[in-house]
Amino acid sequence: MLEASFTKSLGDFTLKSSFKVEKGVMAILGSSGCGKSMTLKCIAGLFKPDGGEIHLNGRTLFSSDKRVNVLPRNRNIGYVFQNSALFPHMTVRKNIAYAAKGLRSQNISEIIEKMQLSGLENHYPYQLSGGQQQRAALARTLIREPELLMLDEPFSALDNHLKHLLELELLSIIRSNYNGIVLLVTHNIEEAYRLSDNIMVMDKGLNLQVSPKNELISKPANVAAARITGCKNFVDVEITGETENYHILRSGSLCMQAVKTGAAPDRRMIAGIRAHHIILFPPEDIRENVYNGTVLEKIEGVFSVTLILDCCGKTLRAEADKSHMPRLASCDGSTIKVHIPPQYIFLMEG
Repeated sequence: MLEASFTKSLGDFTLKSSFKVEKGVMAILGSSGCGKSMTLKCIAGLFKPDGGEIHLNGRTLFSSDKRVNVLPRNRNIGYVFQNSALFPHMTVRKNIAYAAKGLRSQNISEIIEKMQLSGLENHYPYQLSGGQQQRAALARTLIREPELLMLDEPFSALDNHLKHLLELELLSIIRSNYNGIVLLVTHNIEEAYRLSDNIMVMDKGLNLQVSPKNELISKPANVAAARITGCKNFVDVEITGETENYHILRSGSLCMQAVKTGAAPDRRMIAGIRAHHIILFPPEDIRENVYNGTVLEKIEGVFSVTLILDCCGKTLRAEADKSHMPRLASCDGSTIKVHIPPQYIFLMEG
């Protein structure tokens, strides 16, 4: 288990990080400059926190009260950087061997095979593709069997058409050959969701939420967490009543039902609605939360279409698969039926 609770200030920026990870892959999600990489560097010992504690599997790595600060090389933590950080003057085998001092050459051969680098062991980094460089960096890290593996945006330098394939490839390799804790830094919610079990959302040096990925998407803790995880629609609402299963929400002339979840909310809240949850042209047997939406703008993507809608005086974004395109082809300025499923409306404090 990794337990971390510490602060670190650099200039006008202050990081306040506190979380626990028991096992599996946890993504650290946030925009550039929010403190994601600084969090990893403090855990690795590259930065010394100003205060707090860091424990890994019962061993204290840092404690300001106890004046403990274990050297980075003695923390048994693997760190794969964004640019792979391979030694350019060494072959793949020598890069791995540099980290494997004291281990048998058989260990090096085994990790080369596991990382699918057979036949490339005598190549230099400049002779490798971006994906091969990352696999070599991962092999160099895993050869020491670290208790914690940290990946700092390992796919950001790769072309989009390669990124998804390499994500799946590296994740498969890690899950097959590593049983420790993995921290993955990313600013991409899609990447975080695909690769992790849990996600920690960061903003301006603070941890906003740490939760299983499905819970984060369905129940973000606040507006900032919802925005960072891709929510596009926010409506100030007043809870005007309730039924056995639903809250009755009103915002101007827009009235919605939202499924009850958790503790009773305050009277005034913010309702979040993800754009892909809004259903266009719903079946006629659906009665609740069905509205007339005027199409203000249509934005066509490669595989999807985004509509900007005026729905009862509120501007909403809806995303639909291009299978809807025949019906959307001539809808500019027209009015269409839209459905907001009650189970996908989440409430947050303002």
